Parts: sequence; structure tokens; C-alpha cells
Amino acid sequence: MSEASGTSPLGGRRLLVVSTNYAPELTGIGPYATQLAEHWAASGARVRALTGLPHYPSWQVEEEYRGVWRTVEIRGGVGVHRRRHYVPPRQTALKRAAFEASVLATGLLAPPPGRPDAVVSQMPSLAGGVLGARIARRHRVPHIPVVQDLMGAAAAQSGIRGGGRAAAVAAAAERYALRAAALVGVIHESFVPGVRALGVDPGRIRIVPNWTHVQGPTADRAETRARLGWPADTPVILHSGNMGLKQGLEVLVDTARLAPDVRVVLMGGGNQRDALRARAEGLPNVDFLQPAGAEEFTDVLAAADVLAVTQRASVLDMSVPSKLTSYFTSARPVIASVADEGGTADEVRRSGAGVLVAPEDPAALLEAVRKLAADPAAADALGAEGPRYVARHLSREAGLARFDALLAEVLPDTRGSHRR
Repeated sequence: MSEASGTSPLGGRRLLVVSTNYAPELTGIGPYATQLAEHWAASGARVRALTGLPHYPSWQVEEEYRGVWRTVEIRGGVGVHRRRHYVPPRQTALKRAAFEASVLATGLLAPPPGRPDAVVSQMPSLAGGVLGARIARRHRVPHIPVVQDLMGAAAAQSGIRGGGRAAAVAAAAERYALRAAALVGVIHESFVPGVRALGVDPGRIRIVPNWTHVQGPTADRAETRARLGWPADTPVILHSGNMGLKQGLEVLVDTARLAPDVRVVLMGGGNQRDALRARAEGLPNVDFLQPAGAEEFTDVLAAADVLAVTQRASVLDMSVPSKLTSYFTSARPVIASVADEGGTADEVRRSGAGVLVAPEDPAALLEAVRKLAADPAAADALGAEGPRYVARHLSREAGLARFDALLAEVLPDTRGSHRR
């Protein structure tokens, strides 16, 4: 809901959102940072975003931004300040460190002008968290970092080359970004122990789950399947999103090798896409699709029989995939090939919209696919729980209201700005 600056409690407030990812990126944390900034701008605040060049999930700078060093755009009422940075085509600990260092350097050298009243940073990016903390400290204003991933844990758990050596450095950067924060948001309660271990007072931690940022499917499933070339009698299991190391997507390629009658679809980009294509060479039942546009994204998801979320067995408490909110919206059953004790498994269990199988186990994953394909009514009933869960817990209005409440805590005269 848009409010005039004269009547909104946020009217005239100057807010800075720091996020390495931002629109026009359609997946990952970019849509959340964008919708949050635009929501506050519509509520009467003067909002700036400090961000990078669009590059996710392909890990290639989008063509229209190549050669750009600094630029300012107005998107949805937000002044978007973009700064050039290094984008590694393949992930190693050293290259990831160079990526973070370049984001930090260009952000520190050329921050947006003016003094904000509060700074909100999105963290899986270490540089984003450190930038937010530095800018807030310089202006002596509240800083609210939002933990979407724990990068120290990610370095240790994801299997990235050299990750073990990088974990201590990443944790030190996270500690710097979090310990002096006014409040710390976490998207799932499974992150709380890790954040506390970084020295954050538990009284300053707030749970702010991601919301669904897509609309439900509208196209006819049969027509979409025909357009995509998926036969009606062939079970289709689809994974959408980043193809990185932590996803462990080899399990899906190996599932396709076990079952020529099952079609595996990998939709998206990422630094492991080429390696996965090489692994799938000679398998006619593996498709690689470019990311679907916003207007057809959930239609493509809904056309699949099963949606897959996969993680390496070592991934426990460092990530809850943002793709789950879109999966639930599409009303198709989810198979989660993830560690049973991790936050992703908790979220799938809580939704009632999916089943869990052991990670990195293609035989177990195939068994679950076949069971759902053999009982379409049960599969439909399972998938139908997703939109219900979204309506109860993951609506955009509820998600944005939680962030309004964070501002109301750190900027007392904004109380009442959050929706009830």
C-alpha cells in the first residue's frame, strides 16, 4: 500500500539498502532486496540501494551492464547506485574472496551520497554486511543486517575448493558485520545458533522469513508441457535456480542415468552448469533450460510433476533456498534431497508440501519420484499444501510487515508503520 510522505510514519525517512544483488535479477535474494526497497519508497521514505551489476545466477554480467563502472538508476521510486565488481565465472575460495573484496572496495570508495537514518544490508554477501556496518558506523545510525546465508558455514560446508581455509576469514567478516548491529534479522530459526556463536546477543535477533515474490501459475499445464516438449506420460522432475557447488546437482544427473523413462530438467544458470552438462553428455532425458521470464516462471514450475531441491550432504545450517517459496506457490510436490537435520528439511516438513530423501542418493530420489508418479492424486494433494502454507506464513504483506517492525524498533518514531 502506497502512502503519501506527509501521512506515513516513514515519510521523509532516508533509508539505505545494501545488497550485492538487485533487480533485474529474478532469483536469489535480488527480488527480496528490490521489493523491500520499493515497498519503503512507496510508503514515503527516501530510499537508496547500493548494489552491484546484475550477474546472478549465471555469474556473468548482463550484457547491457558490461563496461559500466558506476551508474545511478531510478527503479520503483528507489535510487539504485550500482558499482562495478569482479564476477568469477567459476567458484573457488580465492575467486570468491576476490569477488567480495571488489564489492567492498568499490562500495567504500563510492557510497551513495547523504546520511541515511538507517542501513539495512542483505547477507549472504560478506562485503554487503561489512559495507552496511561501515556506513552505519560512519553516520552513527542503526544497522540491520539480514542473514540469508551464513558464509562462514558455507565455506566449510559447500565443498568449494579452499573453503576450509576461507571459513575463518568469512566468519570474522560476519562477526564484524553483526556484532554491533542494532538488530539482526535471520530468515530461518536454524540460523540462530550460528548467529549467536558470532557474538550476537540473542535479544537482538529477529526471525524475518522470506516471502513468496512470484504470482501463482495461470497457464494450462498440458499446454505448457506441450510447448516445452515434455510428453504427458513422462514424469518430469525440475530444479530451478542457481547451479552451484552447494546444490549438489550431480544427484539429479545420476538419477536420470538410472531412469531413462524419467526426464530431468535443470533450469537456471550458475558456475557448475558447464560441468553438469558434461556429466549429462549422452543422456537424452536431461534438459538444460535458461531461466524462465517472470511472466511464465511459475507456469513452467507447475508443468513439472515434481520440483527438486538438492544440497550436498555437508550443508546443514548455512542456507535455506529461496526457491522454496516459488516452489510452494506452484502447487507441485517437492522432493528435498537434503540433510534431515538442516533448515531446508525443517521448512519442507513444516509446509507439508513435500517429501525428504537422503542427500546425494540418486536411488532414493528416483524411488520418491516413481512413488509420486504412480499416484497422481496423492502428488496433487501434496502439492496443494504449498499455496496454503504460502497464504498462512509467506505472503508478501506479512514479510514486508516484519521489516516495517524492525524499523519501528530501531527508529522509535516510525512505530505504527508496520501493517497489522
